[in-house]
Amino acid sequence: MADKKITILYVDDEENNLFSFKAAFRLKYQVYTAISGDEAFKILNEKPVHIIITDQRMPGMTGVEFLEKVIPQFPDPIRLLLTGYADMGAVVDAVNKGKIFHYLSKPWNEEELYMTIERAYEAYLDKLKLKEENDKLGTSNDQLEFLLRQKLLS
Repeated sequence: MADKKITILYVDDEENNLFSFKAAFRLKYQVYTAISGDEAFKILNEKPVHIIITDQRMPGMTGVEFLEKVIPQFPDPIRLLLTGYADMGAVVDAVNKGKIFHYLSKPWNEEELYMTIERAYEAYLDKLKLKEENDKLGTSNDQLEFLLRQKLLS
């Protein structure tokens, strides 16, 4: 996928963080930013996204709550949580409820975040490949079942 950029949605209630993230990563990736969970959902409904990175502490909806709400409608993007607080409860919730791929502390280290994004994208591709293989397997099973029924009826 050398011709297609990895698409990232970064959600944070602090505008400075949105600008910093976009400035640091816009050349390597297709970056969308949202200042709230609601704004992020609008983007998710309009654009395909590979990776979602969200801050934990936001007014109205925490990062974990946002990720929990994302899963039923958008299960494919890989989810990362950023927080500036040593909040182990949030991390545990993120893993258990938000099904995050990775947790990073703020302020983020650009190189660490870059490497995490690359690993997350590999996980995204693996997830899609597995989904494709399961679909093919399901089709093969349906065909075999049909042939078996035909044979039993004749």
